[in-house]
Amino acid sequence: MVNVHEPGPLQGRLAEWPVLAAAGALEVRLAETEGEVDAAQHLRYRVFYEEMTAVPSPEMREGRRDFDRFDAFCDHMLVIDRSAIDANGQPVVVGTYRLMRDIDANRAGGFYTGGEYDIGRMLAESGTSNLVELGRSCILKDYRSKASTMQLLWRGVMVYCLRFSIDLMFGCASLAGTDPDALSLPLSYLHHYHPMPDGIAVRAWPELYVEMDRLPKELIEPKAALHALPPMIKGYLRAGGSIGDGAVIDRQFDTTDVFIYFPLSTMDSRYRARFARSIEL
Repeated sequence: MVNVHEPGPLQGRLAEWPVLAAAGALEVRLAETEGEVDAAQHLRYRVFYEEMTAVPSPEMREGRRDFDRFDAFCDHMLVIDRSAIDANGQPVVVGTYRLMRDIDANRAGGFYTGGEYDIGRMLAESGTSNLVELGRSCILKDYRSKASTMQLLWRGVMVYCLRFSIDLMFGCASLAGTDPDALSLPLSYLHHYHPMPDGIAVRAWPELYVEMDRLPKELIEPKAALHALPPMIKGYLRAGGSIGDGAVIDRQFDTTDVFIYFPLSTMDSRYRARFARSIEL
């Protein structure tokens, strides 16, 4: 069982952290109890292991929860449907996002992303910036077609970033499948059209590195490539994110991962204005 007893930065301060955002019966907020973290982990298991093709450990399969050693140090953002009640009489968790700030990564011994990418130079160059790693995002299938669910998660992330004065968001995002040749179009598009700024140098570790430059730029049809990308990655790109050097095959989750780099200073003005109108600090 993953240890979620160690208090995170927000536990015990629910009165200071009301609902981050709401849309109809849906609300987004941070988990404050072990039971709420369990609900996020159960949702992750349902999506990643039962609906998709991730491979659980025996402990995960027994508890029907997705967990790792970082969960105890992270904040867990939940989208809750107040109109749907589970068997325990609690509103159903329909979406989740995991967030780890730099101060919590120091306690955890590093970021999850550091297992796939060399982020040392990026961290050193960030200096006194406040950082947050995003990951483990998923939405219940019946809610995935509702734009409001993903928008609500994004609004929650922006409230979180504003309240903690976050300067940089980053993390791993996934494409389904582990055959780079089958993903040549989206990987090559990301490589040619959305590289990280020169000099920051986030690169997959040599033993994990998978070449993304698989097609020449002139053979790429951007609209077709965008269509082949998961909605999450498209959202990052449209808002101003960029991509690190090299992909990584994740056999456990049956995915190909790419590195997302997203300074808040480069956020597209349309998205910034949209969130500014909808967020009350």
